[in-house]
Amino acid sequence: MDVIMPQLGETVAEGVVTKWYKKVGDRVKADDTLFDVETDKVSTEIPAQADGVIAEILVQEGVTAKVGTRLAVIREAGTAATAPAASKVAVAAPVAAAAVAAPAAVQYGKASAADRLSPVVRRLIAEHQLNPASIAGSGRDGRITREDVLAFIASGSATARPVQQAYAPGPIVMGAGDTRKPLNSVRKRTAQHLQKSWQTAPHVLQATEVDYFKVDQARAIAGAAWKAREGFSLTYLPFIARAVSVALAKFPLLNSSLDGDDLVLHGRINIGIAVDLGFDGLVVPVVKDVPNKSLPQIAREINDLAKRARANQLKPDDMTGGTYTLSNSGVFGTLITAPIINQPQVAILSTDGVKKKPVVIESETGDSIAIRPVGILAQTFDHRALDGAYSAAFLREVKTILETRDWLQALNA
Repeated sequence: MDVIMPQLGETVAEGVVTKWYKKVGDRVKADDTLFDVETDKVSTEIPAQADGVIAEILVQEGVTAKVGTRLAVIREAGTAATAPAASKVAVAAPVAAAAVAAPAAVQYGKASAADRLSPVVRRLIAEHQLNPASIAGSGRDGRITREDVLAFIASGSATARPVQQAYAPGPIVMGAGDTRKPLNSVRKRTAQHLQKSWQTAPHVLQATEVDYFKVDQARAIAGAAWKAREGFSLTYLPFIARAVSVALAKFPLLNSSLDGDDLVLHGRINIGIAVDLGFDGLVVPVVKDVPNKSLPQIAREINDLAKRARANQLKPDDMTGGTYTLSNSGVFGTLITAPIINQPQVAILSTDGVKKKPVVIESETGDSIAIRPVGILAQTFDHRALDGAYSAAFLREVKTILETRDWLQALNA
């Protein structure tokens, strides 16, 4: 069977094979870790899908390949290719993979450099109509970096269009006590993805305060028994995810993706949950078909995805299919956060810190003041896809659901 580059997110078009755990001739079993792959969203281990013997490795470590590219071949024991033949394939693999990952390499006649172009470098070269063969690479093994391209443009060696030239700050002068910490690969790829989103979509932020009194009632009554039974605490996040899924069904424009001049309204409501990886980057695994799941099911799935994300155990399917995203900064007590949209989605919701505050309670007998748990929900939306009134109405719906639903009954469902 063919081993292919998996899809690890809706907007992911390629990945870098960073490590092979097996070599040609090795036996593998289904679910054995086969290789590591890095994309702009995740760095993860990919397991073998079948038992057999590694007959060929077509893409070597460090090479970028598009989603769907054949990376290796696993054959049943006794039918594997001989080692010499496999070696010939392995030696030729970087050039073969380059032809798939970077057609520009053939166009410019410099496969050795162009096959290793990152997405951001490829984009800069295309914008300024540059020939990568003319650019000296300072990265590992001569790889062309973003800084190399910007330096080439700034040197006047290329005729660049001023309106498209990226800002290139001068070199930083190191002072006493200053140190450098290189960005790791996950952080760099996350940065590239978020920068692209910020430059693509006109971001608008709206926020609303939510009284979590009903949610807290349910957590206070059922929380201890839940933790004893399930092994983890009952947080606000599954309640918010459930409320958002109900509201999205009424406001389908927010459960959509932009595709050129079309808005694709998704039939499923799949909510991505941003998970911090120890301050070294983040990934967004996806809870699928949220409206069809009970509140306990949602809570268990969010906890499971977060645990596996931090243990680098997410599977390719865990990262695909998202239609809306939640960013949970509230665990750090934030007041309000303006999150960046996870392209090609059109909105993302930040769940910020919940604190006790005095709240005016209106009733038929008059107003009173009570101490309630209050937090802000802040939604960033793409103004190309919808307007402020629509977003505000959605936030009002989420707020109403969280403040009025019988959440204790939902926990027992």
